[in-house]
Amino acid sequence: MARLLSSLALLFAAADGLLKAMPQRRALTRVHDANAVTEVSFKDLDGTSARIGIIKTKWNPKIVNALADGAKQACLDAKVSKENIFETQVPGAWELPSAARFLALSGRVDAIVCVGCLIKGDTLHFEHIAEAVASGLMSVQLQTSVPCAFGVLTVLDEDQAAKRSYAGENHGESWGKTAVEMAVLRQEALGLAKKGTINLGFSDEDSSKAMPKAGVGEKKVFF
Repeated sequence: MARLLSSLALLFAAADGLLKAMPQRRALTRVHDANAVTEVSFKDLDGTSARIGIIKTKWNPKIVNALADGAKQACLDAKVSKENIFETQVPGAWELPSAARFLALSGRVDAIVCVGCLIKGDTLHFEHIAEAVASGLMSVQLQTSVPCAFGVLTVLDEDQAAKRSYAGENHGESWGKTAVEMAVLRQEALGLAKKGTINLGFSDEDSSKAMPKAGVGEKKVFF
């Protein structure tokens, strides 16, 4: 018994010495990176020829309407004409990818802003919907070549949503500007940009091909 106790004492002493010899773990601290990008610049954005679709959900109307209004105003500020802004709504976020695909395939827009708000509850419903909607919208824009701005807030409570819509910095504004920039990029890439619009490196500066618009008397479609 005495030999066992002696062995244990030696073992503990060795372990204690080993721990003291190891370098102390540094405390985790949050370091502010002065070079980090905290805001995207949309300077000199010209959406004169851009056609933008805005699809919003009916759920959480106070939040969603503020976001959609912010997106629309941002488009107007970027010189998108009222006639080239299409607005519609769907029941909830789950329906956004389908509606976005319908609108993209109609050929009447160059980019789409999909606006909604998902607030986490007590079940896994939030996670399933958020992941499916994000994946669905990504698939739509890749399959149709019509950019879809992800304008769905995914928050933990209503206070977070309010601070990002009607009671704080309205994220809809940046989503609208993103859609305009991507619409211009699409036009440049497909050779559809009008002369004088911002050149993002895809088309020739002398290109004057106008963006086609839906004519009067054309066959009606869902949008």
